[in-house]
Amino acid sequence: MVFRNVIVCRMVPGSEETVGNVFGHYDRTTRPQDLGVIGRYLLSHNGLYIHIIERKQDPKVSGQNRGLPAFQKIAEEIGPYVTPYPSYWQKASDSVAKEFYHWAPDGERPSETRLQVIVGRIKPGAEPDVARVFAESDAGSLPAEMGVAGRWLYSIEDVYVHLLEQDTSVAEALRPDHRKPAFAKVMQDLAQYISPFAPEKWQNHRDSLATVFYHWQARD
Repeated sequence: MVFRNVIVCRMVPGSEETVGNVFGHYDRTTRPQDLGVIGRYLLSHNGLYIHIIERKQDPKVSGQNRGLPAFQKIAEEIGPYVTPYPSYWQKASDSVAKEFYHWAPDGERPSETRLQVIVGRIKPGAEPDVARVFAESDAGSLPAEMGVAGRWLYSIEDVYVHLLEQDTSVAEALRPDHRKPAFAKVMQDLAQYISPFAPEKWQNHRDSLATVFYHWQARD
């Protein structure tokens, strides 16, 4: 199972290509995999910057907890475009979202999965309630019906980030079927805790999906 860190910041709209090019340069010219980093996704969503760092192991276990090889240079180059989100921010680690729920089904993982990142606003202190709603649902048949291969929930101040892995073949067949009564119940139960990040732009569930603008995967 891949271990992930999720970093959340603000980003100047329209700067995705510039920021992506900075990471592309350093991912090509340094070796993040030597520090245990095996992949990364950069995403944007209504002025948010979301950086998912993938590792083979939890740094607390592997001991590989250093940042990127060119962390300071990257920070300087993206500084005009990416700024801290939390009001309490004092240091880089304050931009790391906290995982408050994780679930994966028993048994063999699908051969191919896709990662979707859902973003919203979370009511302060509602993490235990949101975790409970998903735990109740994940104990039933809905995850298997939807091809869910894993989910991770994070929060940072009022931002909610939901990483959802789905079996690619099932996801394509469903596209997905959000008319299922069990799915509607989950959405209804979450409504008092989770709301759209930008309600003025929200029309349907797809408007809650973050957009990937850069992806890197280690080849060795």
